[in-house]
Amino acid sequence: MFKKILYPTDFSDVSLKAMDYILRMKDSGTQEVVIMHVIDRREFEHFEQGIAWVGELPADLEERFLLNATREASKKLQIIAAELTNMGFSVEIKLETGIPFNEIIKAEKEEGVSAIAVGSHGKSNVKEMFLGSVSEKVIRKSKKPVLVIKR
Repeated sequence: MFKKILYPTDFSDVSLKAMDYILRMKDSGTQEVVIMHVIDRREFEHFEQGIAWVGELPADLEERFLLNATREASKKLQIIAAELTNMGFSVEIKLETGIPFNEIIKAEKEEGVSAIAVGSHGKSNVKEMFLGSVSEKVIRKSKKPVLVIKR
């Protein structure tokens, strides 16, 4: 039924819990999983505001921030990919930078997925109250079924 699943993750407990459900979908015919993480560029603004710095900030600070975020995310994505591969799935990794829900909807179209499996809440519930939940926006904008994993 759902041959190819898009699995966006922010590495929060709830998004990692989605793995259990994806593994169960193997018996229902799911063959491929696209694991996706989006580095939210807006997080740099929060990081930058929290820095106590004398003088001007280094010109390459954002570049270093994104490089570090990319390295960390890549390591975590590789671990998830290895686990899914060991369970017999064909796996693709997507690591993007942008606004998470926009990138998820874009990937849904580009990858031709059958469904999206997403955690109901991300890393910060307080942040979601102000910006709006990524999962809620994905549910509203997605053309494909969305499996929402609750806590």
